[in-house]
Amino acid sequence: MAVIEPWVLDLDGVIWLGDEPIPGAAAAVERLQSAGADVLFVTNMSRLTEGEQEAKLAGHGIDATGSVLTSAMAAGGLVSPGDRVVVVGGPGIDEAVGKRGGSVVREGPAELVIVGIDPGFDYDELGRAMLAVRGGARLVGTNHDPTYPTADGLKPGGGAIVAAIATAAEVAPTYAGKPHSTAATLVRERLGRRGLMVGDRPDSDGLFAVELGYDFGLVLSGVTSADDLPVDPVPAVVADDLASLVDQRLASG
Repeated sequence: MAVIEPWVLDLDGVIWLGDEPIPGAAAAVERLQSAGADVLFVTNMSRLTEGEQEAKLAGHGIDATGSVLTSAMAAGGLVSPGDRVVVVGGPGIDEAVGKRGGSVVREGPAELVIVGIDPGFDYDELGRAMLAVRGGARLVGTNHDPTYPTADGLKPGGGAIVAAIATAAEVAPTYAGKPHSTAATLVRERLGRRGLMVGDRPDSDGLFAVELGYDFGLVLSGVTSADDLPVDPVPAVVADDLASLVDQRLASG
C-alpha cells in the first residue's frame, strides 16, 4: 500500500468560514485520516486555546485530538521560564505563555509583548503595549495576516493589531505563526520534511509551504478567488475547496 504524504490544513477558509462549515471539508478530512495520512491543523487564529480549537473541530465532525498547532502555540515557543509577558490577544496566548513557564502581566516592564487577534483591542491597550515595547520588551506577533475570512466577508486580522503597536513603538515585530520559521520548525518536528500545505492565502499558506519545503495546495473557498489567479508562490494544485483538492491529489497519487 502506498504511503500517503502528510497534510497540513489551514482552518479559516479551508474547513470553515467563521462558524460556518465549508461543505465537504469534514468528509474530506475523514477520507484522509481513513487512508492513513498524518493530518495536522495549523492556524494563525491565536485567540482560542488548543482545547477550544479541538472542540470547535469536533463540533464540525472532525477528530483533531493532539493535531492542532496555533500561532499562539508557536509564539509560546519564544517564551522562557520566568518571562513577564504582556498579552494582547486572549486565552490562547495566555495558555501558551503559561505552558512555557511565563507569567502574563497587564503592563511592563516585561520581556515580551505577544500580540494576536483581539476583538476588544482599544486605544488604552495600544498604549500599554507600546510602552512595554519602548521599555525594552520584544514585540512578537502571532501572525501577520491583515484579514481573515468569515461567512459575512473579511474581518481585520491579528496582523493589523500588530502593525498598530509596531507603528506606535517604532520597532519591527518578530512573527511566530505561518509563514515563519518558528511555526515551520514545529510542523517539521511532527511530520518530517515532505508534505502538502493546504490553505487559501498565498501570502501565508503559500509562503509557509515554501518555508516548510512542502507542496502548496490552494483552495478557492476563502480569501483567494479564481479572479486572483495566477498567484505567487505557484501552487502545485488548485481546487475549489478541500473536498475537490483531496479528490485531485489522491487520484494523482
